[in-house]
Amino acid sequence: MPVRINSDPSFRDALVSADRPLSGMWVCSGSPLVAEICAGAGLDWLLIDAEHSPNGLEGILAQLQAVRGYPVTAVVRPPVNDAVIIKQYLDLGAQSLLIPMVHTADEAAAAVSATRYPPLGVRGVGSALARSARWNRIPDYLAHASETITVVVQIESAQAVDNVAEILAVDGIDAVFIGPSDLAASMGVLGQQEHPDVVAAVEHCINAAKAAGKPVGVNAFAEATARRYLAAGVDFILVGADVALLARGGEALAAKYVQAPGTGPTSSY
Repeated sequence: MPVRINSDPSFRDALVSADRPLSGMWVCSGSPLVAEICAGAGLDWLLIDAEHSPNGLEGILAQLQAVRGYPVTAVVRPPVNDAVIIKQYLDLGAQSLLIPMVHTADEAAAAVSATRYPPLGVRGVGSALARSARWNRIPDYLAHASETITVVVQIESAQAVDNVAEILAVDGIDAVFIGPSDLAASMGVLGQQEHPDVVAAVEHCINAAKAAGKPVGVNAFAEATARRYLAAGVDFILVGADVALLARGGEALAAKYVQAPGTGPTSSY
């Protein structure tokens, strides 16, 4: 007899059951080994990124498999809000998606539709072939699939900030996540995530999410910024990235042990 199993909890379940903000990190290396190392760090969630990282379908699958045995929730970010790509990610077994560059309520609704089977959406039916349903070993997967999926949309433009209340009102949007880097760029202050106008826009979105009763998250690598947004009431946050930790850690080692020309010990002879 085949093994009958249930779907894993998704990010929505983790947010509902949490009694504190959930802290996570980006996984951008494309390496299942690095993803597994990050999964055991003690953080609450990992964002496996395919928008700005070398992650294809096979790599995302391997990372989902690598982290599944750890007490951490995997969220996957596709490169674009596209129904075909979202279908492929869901069939791989990704249950929690962070959809980038969602600027309007219509775009948010399209993201939700891509995660629902007809008549509620446009997701293609391939559960017998897919890890999402464990090749039809999850009972009644087609009927209950939407209950196992979390849809988070990313607010990262001035247009999205203007439309945040309408985006939050879209049925099926489980949470919003604010990206200050692209937001700053769209506001004409590229690279200035700490600009007062950017901070005000982020806090406006946090307040809108609170008013709508939906979870809100933010990206903040600088500790002071992270603490500010945690105090403002975010429910989840990204505070680092695998590649950034490796880059900064390597630089710190070089600073300790590699001597610049002319700074080495002088000879006494």
